[in-house]
Amino acid sequence: MFRPMLLALVITLVSHAAQAQTPGRNAITRESTITATVDRIERSSRVVTLRSPELGTFRRPGEDGFQSVYVDPSVKAFDDLKAGDVITVRYVESVVVQVRPGAALSDARDVTAEAQKAGNGQVLQQQKAVVKVESINPQGLSIEYRRQDGQKVLRSVQDKRLLEGLHVGDRIEVTFTRERAVGIEKVRR
Repeated sequence: MFRPMLLALVITLVSHAAQAQTPGRNAITRESTITATVDRIERSSRVVTLRSPELGTFRRPGEDGFQSVYVDPSVKAFDDLKAGDVITVRYVESVVVQVRPGAALSDARDVTAEAQKAGNGQVLQQQKAVVKVESINPQGLSIEYRRQDGQKVLRSVQDKRLLEGLHVGDRIEVTFTRERAVGIEKVRR
């Protein structure tokens, strides 16, 4: 009788230890909106390229940034778009934060093709990077991290669930995915 109880206890402890070593993973998916000017339209692939000072990561201040968005076939307004139209687009995006103990820091890399090959044809853009957490402010919804080049970056966080379980010193892999547009409205001037 003692042996089966001991075996059950060992199995339970090993199970809990394995769960404790599993890296944390936080994911948030939400709809976002952007108002921008239609720069170009690729009707065959249902992709609209938008232009706005609010868009683009690598641009000079005062310059417009660009973003391409796949438009879901259920969005009928796509058929009426023309270059130069000012529109508000609702689209789906997600952020996944996963603790990766011992992972080497890495610059942001485009993994869109890999995501699409894995069967998610609705992914328009996906980027991943591994960074080191320097500080976390759950009340102020911000995180400071160090990039591979040594630069510290302070970012605001829209949802505090992304910060849950993270600690200073953690190396985390951040995956940002932008998917399909689910709504388009022309802006009346």
